[in-house]
Amino acid sequence: MALLSNAGTAAPSKAPAKPQPPAASTEAPPPAQSRCEGEGAPNPQAARDAELLETSSTDPRAQLQQLVQLSLERSRSIGAVKLLTMAAEADYEEAKAQRMPTVSVGGTAGHVGGVLEGVTTARGLQARGALNVTAPLYDSGRISKLTEWRRQLADAARFGQTGAEEQLALQTVALALDRGRYQLQAQVYAQYTRKMACLVESLEIITKADRGRASELVQALKTQQQADLSYAQTLSALRQTEVRLKRFVGDPLPRAASMSAVLAQLPDLNEMQADVLLAADVAQAAAQAKAQFSYAESVKAGQGPSVSLLVNGSTSTGQTRQSDWLGGVSVNIPIVTPGADAAVTSALRRAQAANLQRDEAIEAKRYRVQEMHEAASSALDRARRVVDILRNSERVRASTLQQWQQLGRRSLFDVMAAEGDYYSMRIAHVNALFDAEQVVAIIWSQGRGVMTPLR
Repeated sequence: MALLSNAGTAAPSKAPAKPQPPAASTEAPPPAQSRCEGEGAPNPQAARDAELLETSSTDPRAQLQQLVQLSLERSRSIGAVKLLTMAAEADYEEAKAQRMPTVSVGGTAGHVGGVLEGVTTARGLQARGALNVTAPLYDSGRISKLTEWRRQLADAARFGQTGAEEQLALQTVALALDRGRYQLQAQVYAQYTRKMACLVESLEIITKADRGRASELVQALKTQQQADLSYAQTLSALRQTEVRLKRFVGDPLPRAASMSAVLAQLPDLNEMQADVLLAADVAQAAAQAKAQFSYAESVKAGQGPSVSLLVNGSTSTGQTRQSDWLGGVSVNIPIVTPGADAAVTSALRRAQAANLQRDEAIEAKRYRVQEMHEAASSALDRARRVVDILRNSERVRASTLQQWQQLGRRSLFDVMAAEGDYYSMRIAHVNALFDAEQVVAIIWSQGRGVMTPLR
């Protein structure tokens, strides 16, 4: 990992200060590359985009936490999920309240009259008021199971909110890592472009003395244009990534921190597979399965006998004054309820299906963790191998350039091939590291959440 910081900032080895003409050649030697020391001055496009490639010294973990917090605060989808969670909690409170007495008051007023065999018996104004009080005493456990059902649905809603927040956090972290990836790639391509510009500058002077080297100049120009194209495309990808990130965290974006090692540690596979049971979506599926079983039991209990306290009282006044009242219990014993068994069976089957869905989610996540663990391990191993290749590539690159400038033993095409190989290895190193980090983020998201390693 020692070359990680060099992948975006270090300049390749400097060319000798005063190159010598090739042996047995009458062509003019390349001039001293005073304008290309340290890879040369940035090209105009790199200068215009310098601010885009700047990074801050902020702790990358703290910045990722900040970005995730901003995305959670701005997200309307998270706001909607929170409202649904509040609605589920309100449903639970409503279910608990079914055990409390219900009191109602009613009244009527109007003109009444009565006729019996052609004789008017009553006529005039009359008002009537009534008071009703009912309270469940025994219901075969139906209210308890319904309350349990609503409580478990509220738990599922809370776990669903946590899962939605985790998905948003993973998307934000992935975009922040992509932003860091493209910044490092752009820096590497900018250095490659400047290096090719130095070669072109040298060849333009050489070609003035030896027109036979014109093909080499054309080749160098073409390679410079290809490097500049890669640089421009990378900058475009960086801008697109920043636009997507602004969609989550808002504008303006904080200056990017160095994300090259924030999630570079591969977690233990067995620990991650055990953490699957702690995942929010698994907990949500388990709560939904329990809720379905509670609902099935409430449907079954609804077919049993029930006893309620009943108190009624009414008073009427007008032509006559009359009061009535009733106090006691109301008993309901179902005898024949068509379709009752089918309702219980339907609820039980849904509960069993929810259990299978939970088990399937656990198994799928465990295999996903295993797959991603292998992918992350491969990416980290690739990064280590690329570091070794980079060391050799740097030595080949420096030797080839020296032999071309001083001894004439290498052609320009060898020089450009060595340069292209070196910079492609640096890009491969950047990609391997960020591939590993993004996969590690996915692994953590399958269990306790991607914010766990950041804390």
